[in-house]
Amino acid sequence: MDSDHPDKDLPLKEDIRLLGRLLGDTVRLQEGEETFLLIERIRQSSVRFHRALDASAGLELKAILKGLSPGRAILVVRAFSYFSQLANLAEDQHHIRRSRAHHTGSAPPRPSSLGHALNRAAGAGLDADGLRAFFASAQVRPVLTAHPTEVQRKSVLHAQMEIARLLDERDRLASTPRETALRDEHLQRQVLLLWQTRMLRPQRPAVADEVTGALSYFDRTFLREVPALYADLEDRLGLDPAWGDAELPPFFQVGSWIGGDRDGNPFVTAKVLQQTLRMQSRTILEFLLRETRALGEELSLSLQVTRASQEVQDLAEQSPDRSPQHVDEAYRRALSLIFERLSATHRNELATEAAPLPGPGEPYGSPAELKADLDTLDRSLRAHGGRLLARGRLRDLRRSVSVFGFHLAPLDLRQSSEVHERVVAELLEAVRPGTGYQALGEAERLTLLVAELESPRPLASPYLAYSEETQGELALFHAATEAQRRLGMEALPSCIVSHTESVSDLLEAAVMLREAGILRPAQSRLDINLIPLFETIEDLQRCGDIMNGLLRQPLYRRLLDSRDGVQEVMLGYSDSNKDGGFLTSRWELYKAELRLVEVARRHGIRLRLFHGRGGSVGRGGGPSYEAILAQPPGAVRGQIRLTEQGEVIAAKYGHPAVARRNLDVLVAATLEASLPDADGVRMDPRFPEAMDALSNEACRAYRDLVYGMEGFEQFFWESTPIAEIAQLNIGSRPASRKAGHAITDLRAIPWVFSWSQCRLMLPGWYGFGAAVEAFQRERGEAGLALLREMHARWPTFRDLLSNMDMVLAKVDLGIASRYADLVSDAALRGRIFGRLQEECGASIRALKAITGQRELLEGNPALRRSIQHRFPYLDPLNHLQVELMRRYRAGDSDDLTVRSILLTINGIAAGLRNSG
Repeated sequence: MDSDHPDKDLPLKEDIRLLGRLLGDTVRLQEGEETFLLIERIRQSSVRFHRALDASAGLELKAILKGLSPGRAILVVRAFSYFSQLANLAEDQHHIRRSRAHHTGSAPPRPSSLGHALNRAAGAGLDADGLRAFFASAQVRPVLTAHPTEVQRKSVLHAQMEIARLLDERDRLASTPRETALRDEHLQRQVLLLWQTRMLRPQRPAVADEVTGALSYFDRTFLREVPALYADLEDRLGLDPAWGDAELPPFFQVGSWIGGDRDGNPFVTAKVLQQTLRMQSRTILEFLLRETRALGEELSLSLQVTRASQEVQDLAEQSPDRSPQHVDEAYRRALSLIFERLSATHRNELATEAAPLPGPGEPYGSPAELKADLDTLDRSLRAHGGRLLARGRLRDLRRSVSVFGFHLAPLDLRQSSEVHERVVAELLEAVRPGTGYQALGEAERLTLLVAELESPRPLASPYLAYSEETQGELALFHAATEAQRRLGMEALPSCIVSHTESVSDLLEAAVMLREAGILRPAQSRLDINLIPLFETIEDLQRCGDIMNGLLRQPLYRRLLDSRDGVQEVMLGYSDSNKDGGFLTSRWELYKAELRLVEVARRHGIRLRLFHGRGGSVGRGGGPSYEAILAQPPGAVRGQIRLTEQGEVIAAKYGHPAVARRNLDVLVAATLEASLPDADGVRMDPRFPEAMDALSNEACRAYRDLVYGMEGFEQFFWESTPIAEIAQLNIGSRPASRKAGHAITDLRAIPWVFSWSQCRLMLPGWYGFGAAVEAFQRERGEAGLALLREMHARWPTFRDLLSNMDMVLAKVDLGIASRYADLVSDAALRGRIFGRLQEECGASIRALKAITGQRELLEGNPALRRSIQHRFPYLDPLNHLQVELMRRYRAGDSDDLTVRSILLTINGIAAGLRNSG
């Protein structure tokens, strides 16, 4: 069947109908027939308004919503929120269904799959030795972050995952009528459970709550799917006799910022860092204990039937298992010893908060010791006819130890350069009164900092009094030192300096690391990656000069050599977008990467780029495969890190099968982007020149609107739910850096989140239409022909337009106009919304003219169908949100109204899936 044949969507429609019916039945039984019929009327009116901008449907909808009581409104909001979420689950299941159908057929591997990437590698002449070299030096690491766009509660996610499991069962298992009836009853039970579960948190979550939420993805997904990814890749490589049974190094890991990212989050303290690391360590140790116990129950091999190596027998002799029933079961007894030692290791972690816990067994000093014992079992099994047994649970357990260690996830530290500057200034002033560090120029700062770093004596003294901020920063770095000692350097591998604007910003952080002993100049040793984060347009333009200046410092170069000569640099997509708009941000990021690649080449170091991408296109989101392949030549080379933020974590990694697909994509894209032919593509010199022209005009149009148009701040605050978002308990950090309404002080996350809620998605497209119109005015038809050629031949430009296509397809000017009606100044409303409408139309026309599409998403029919299936359930939430915000701002601030507004924010974010 053709992949775009409409029949392939029949199972999806059936699932949506089934889940919609179950929810409808639940609403009818729980809330009554009248409420059910009201919800149906709202849905039908919304669909008519959405599909045809039917004016009468719009008036009918407005009248219905205006007449809702607060109690009835909250029921309607909850119903449509769950309609939207259930439609998402059905869609995920359909993706899994289609993927399985593809794999069971004889079709060639799809782009973005491991099979496709390995075929491309073979075509590029990469043999087994070449692949070994690639994976030996590769690092691929998605990094989970906690941001105020992750709106789903863990309890809700758990019920959703159970529904997803049951949908999968319906697909895969032949059932008797009785089994089918029981499964449908279980589905109905889960929908009822959702309906009777509170959607919102009663208060803003603590950092520990965010850590707990992240750990649930390890329990549900990563602890199983990451070892499975390695096994699949090794098996594919093992088809080549030259590879054999060789194991891959732990090049792929899942990292985290949650509990270590304190930039703008005063709640991340030394105590919170320690608590986070303990929670992570316990999670992996408890998993390893469960798997070790299960493996011991499996490996019942008798020495009367098979043999075991002397090493295994030596382990068995030390075992606490003295049962006469197991005397000849060397593997089982060896695993009893391993379990006992793991239990002692786990007790050590529990004992960090209280008195030591008694118990038998010597704890493992490191994951390497545990891995050595497991490797002993593996070698013995393979040597005595048990290769198949070695490739089962033991294989995954060994892989889990090598990837997750005893720390689970590498945790990054992050803090603003402004904080480091204040702390270092205070420390210097205490020992050298009159230094006036903050008044010094850059050259004077560098001289002072280098001298301080070369000095063998500490700067801080336990006998001096410091500010609360300085005490907190010193305590955190000392806690990091202790954590590295206990769990290994891989537990805390990176220190990120936000808002890096100079070399001194990085050396200030280095002084802090020196104070804690993580940096030891006398030994030319640095036990952590020191990473600049370049965020604004200006910082991106200067990043090459800053890194060149840093690498020219002899002291820093010696320290970098202790990190194997690998320099990591982080690039911020969110703030650069808020600063200069979508097109300019993407182009300046691309040019920044080229500058950094050249600096790395000049200094003879390896570069690793860390992409601070958000969920939405306006914050660097979009399909990972295309984004990685669109990187400039030399920017990947087996090394890439990227953030996974907000509701994208649940969408990508909540379901094991979906998660596995996304993990495969990251590995496949990194391999393909690192092939020799990837760096050999020469860009047509006309392309960057055209992009410069487009970027200049797009940036001018964007800044004229956002920062130059009088009244724009008022329009933004009144036409979006930004004020209400600040009240939603969805993240531990504040929405703005300072009090007030200045857009410059607003964090990029709620900025994008707000535009998504009102369905304008402005950060993902504004300025493009004006840029293309200006380009065509200047160059005529030749200009349009050049842009079409860029789209056809240049992956970076094609990816940019593809992401914009996706965003514009989600824009709904009809719904956005209802939000604009909330602006109190009619003249201001008309002036700004008219400009937004005009630019949106221009951007769509420009996109179609360049790509040759007649309709948006013409080249992405799957996403077009997805929007058609999902948005009829999402649109009513927008209409309800407008009405509820109108009431609230008019003074109706009772609890039900406030909760209803927050529920609409929750529901819209979950339905859009990449809104923040």
